[in-house]
Amino acid sequence: MNEKTEVAQSKFDGAKWAIVFSLVGIAVIGNSYYGAEPLLYRVLSIIVVAFLAVWIGSLTSKGRSFIELLKEARVETRKVVWPSRQETTQTTMVVVVVVLIASLILWALDSFLGWIVSSLIG
Repeated sequence: MNEKTEVAQSKFDGAKWAIVFSLVGIAVIGNSYYGAEPLLYRVLSIIVVAFLAVWIGSLTSKGRSFIELLKEARVETRKVVWPSRQETTQTTMVVVVVVLIASLILWALDSFLGWIVSSLIG
């Protein structure tokens, strides 16, 4: 699992990334320029441009390795043993009680130190 896979970098990767960043810039500027148009049209056009930018980005070596990372993360997420509702509730209650106790201790310490300082000052 710890093996490194060497991904061959294409000579066109720089151009692809330039196209991706250009598409993002066009989406931002276009949204500002067409501010008077209905919101639905602007959102739909941004979604189309975003999908196009993601698709072009996925054709690069970094994009392929990122997609592979997402697939591996999904597999690892399926291996996680999630706590039950009862375990989550009990853990939350323990955290709340500890926070309350710590806050009471800090409040008492603050009050005591404030009393000492006020008695020293006058």
